[in-house]
Amino acid sequence: MRALEILLLLTGLAALLGLAAPRLRRFGRPAALATAVVAAAHVLVEGGRWQMAPAYALAACLLAAALWRGRAVGRRTRRAGLALGGVGLVLALAASLAFPVFRFPAPEGPYAIGTVTYHWTDPARPDPFTPDPADRREVMVQVWYPARPADGPRARYVQDGAALAPIARVLGLPPFVTSHLSLVRTHAAEGAAAAALGPRPVLVFSHGRGGYRQHNTYMTEALVSRGYVVAAIEHPSAAAGVVFPDGRVTTMDPRMMDEGFVDRSVAVLAQDVRFVADRLAALDAGDPKGLLTGRLDLRRLGLFGVSLGGMTTAAACQQDPRFRACLILDAVVPPEVVEAGLRQPVMWISRDVATMRAEGWREADVLETDGSMRAAFAGLSGDGYLVLIPGVFHPGFADAPFLAATPVARSLGLVGPAEPRRAGRIMNAYALAFFDRHLNGAPAPLLDGPPAAWPEVIFESRRSR
Repeated sequence: MRALEILLLLTGLAALLGLAAPRLRRFGRPAALATAVVAAAHVLVEGGRWQMAPAYALAACLLAAALWRGRAVGRRTRRAGLALGGVGLVLALAASLAFPVFRFPAPEGPYAIGTVTYHWTDPARPDPFTPDPADRREVMVQVWYPARPADGPRARYVQDGAALAPIARVLGLPPFVTSHLSLVRTHAAEGAAAAALGPRPVLVFSHGRGGYRQHNTYMTEALVSRGYVVAAIEHPSAAAGVVFPDGRVTTMDPRMMDEGFVDRSVAVLAQDVRFVADRLAALDAGDPKGLLTGRLDLRRLGLFGVSLGGMTTAAACQQDPRFRACLILDAVVPPEVVEAGLRQPVMWISRDVATMRAEGWREADVLETDGSMRAAFAGLSGDGYLVLIPGVFHPGFADAPFLAATPVARSLGLVGPAEPRRAGRIMNAYALAFFDRHLNGAPAPLLDGPPAAWPEVIFESRRSR
């Protein structure tokens, strides 16, 4: 919890005790006034959130009681009010701990992180998700890059948490549950000056179905702090909600819940990825925001994605040799990709079939995911790595473990039996080792055999033919 939230609960508790205990009654009114002041300061400074709504209601009631000049209320009314106030404090505390304004672990690399967002339109390509043939395909792309250390506030995790309401609905929760995510701060500084490092290797990221461009921020920050640039695409109609600079919001196309439609959409999303690669080349030639000109080494271009983004990664890598290393996180490999084969080095990070079954996946989906992954791995022309982490459920390959306290996340199916922070560190370490070896030509001992530090990991590798 944040500092003013804790203070709000403490002053509210002090006010209730002052009103309840005759010996402390003289402190009740000052504490009630203090609660109202702290509530106002919290909303103005830290930002209000739905989890604290019972505490806000209590602060308003305490202020009214402190200013009341009428007849004294009866004993039963007083007791009922105190009881309701106590319940409100408990509810606010429980909700705040269950769905926190969380913090990502500090990235371990030597570089600070900057971020900037672009809105790009492909004038040559209609948007197949909309009925108007005149609509052109648009994407939002957020770029994280090694930066010079900068003071000031960190960038928000998401700009509009309310736009992610479809995620809450899928989980069976009220749509406002995601609204507080815009209060979460990352380790990136908005628009910070790029570090004086010369051109850096670039990784493009593609999110999952109903996801958002920031939903692998933990992995992204780990990579950027080690010297990579990451450009994350938000695919309109495949994302939960894309907010454009002019205020338009494009929510997920309902047809994305149909697996056949999803399979057909992969080609569109792969085109998004290739279009972004083109725009990154133009950005390196001349960034209109003056941040990334000459900073992008597109000869060292990689691609990674999770779930639907993993399918998109496989398709784009099969089509476009500019992507020299491809990381697929827990995804089916499209059959046409399996048939054609992948020429680049590829890493899969996923889990064993027992974990998929434990998550409740249909047997057909288990067999398709595991079978397509292993078939594509066996047919690789380049180096390949298979990293399976037992006990990780599908949402755990993104930032889902941070969105709720672990017991709540487990009850919602966001994490499995594996300890989520440990699993995240394992994924980040393998992603870094993979890109270090195949984009930077750096030593990566982690890829040479089963890891002693993480005995639960199932690791396979194959060398290029």
